Amino acid sequence: MADTAPQPNKRKREVDAEEAEALSTEGKEAGVGNGTSAPVRLPFSGFRVKKVLRESARDKIIFLHGKVNEASGDGDGEDAIVILEKTPFQVDHVAQLLKGSPELQLQFSNDIYSTYHLFPPRQLSDVKTTVVYPATEKHLQKYLHRDLRLVRETGDDYKNITLPHLESQSLSIQWVYNILDRKAEADRIVFENPDPSDGFVLIPDLKWNQQQLDDLYLIAICHRRDIKSLRDLTPEHLPLLRNILQEGQEAILQRYQVAGDRLRVYLHYLPSYYHLHVHFTALGFEAPGAGVERAHLLAEVIENLEQDPEHYGRRTLTFALRADDPLLALLQEAQRS
Repeated sequence: MADTAPQPNKRKREVDAEEAEALSTEGKEAGVGNGTSAPVRLPFSGFRVKKVLRESARDKIIFLHGKVNEASGDGDGEDAIVILEKTPFQVDHVAQLLKGSPELQLQFSNDIYSTYHLFPPRQLSDVKTTVVYPATEKHLQKYLHRDLRLVRETGDDYKNITLPHLESQSLSIQWVYNILDRKAEADRIVFENPDPSDGFVLIPDLKWNQQQLDDLYLIAICHRRDIKSLRDLTPEHLPLLRNILQEGQEAILQRYQVAGDRLRVYLHYLPSYYHLHVHFTALGFEAPGAGVERAHLLAEVIENLEQDPEHYGRRTLTFALRADDPLLALLQEAQRS
């Protein structure tokens, strides 16, 4: 990702312990850019693998921590994270793979069954590569595999424990503001309601390559910058939430011909970044973070706020944290006392 090429956008994407997410890079005020088909280079020289942070054979993804720029004379080099993910199959490409005489190695044959290694041509063998550079210790911990624990957070726990902790620990969300200000990814925006209070942008998530609809995945990001998460929602935000649900579904129907009853529309709690955003995924897609301990359907969020204005300020919410997350220890200690 020649020296004259634009530096890749380091946009952070949601990748959490239960997710094979990922997806994501973290935005910077400088050096942001949108996609290009021109050849580019990675934003560093060299990559020496230090550790496999996480891998999933099922999801065909691996997270690598490496040292880069070690030959530049800057001491021990810098930390970078590279995420390598096999891209989903596309029908047209699969057909091309099987035409003619593909390069094959036989693994075994038994009666009518046989298994081969097939080596695709270069244009059909891309690997999605996500770069987090320079990576901090927080990034390394974020992508590192950890055991998970469920915890229940009361409204008071959120105000007195979770919110102060997260405000001191959260990663930069400059990449979000870059999108909202059209400094990055402007050409990827599918729909925008520009209203500063009740508007949003709808953009494909980087986990989706937009080549097939089975794993359709878009994110609605609200223009308002004062709503961190589900916990902050009140009836004041109902016009915004209704716009996201209705206009988001209409935009997806118009662009991708996928109707609203074939979409899962939800918020995460805890979210990966603290600026209100809503996920739109294909209903049949087992999307990262769509489990009951994290996903809250937007339609139900709207109904809960209509019935109880203080619902999300008072309700006890259950979510998963890594076993070594300091927030887990803080919440558990509060519940024991």
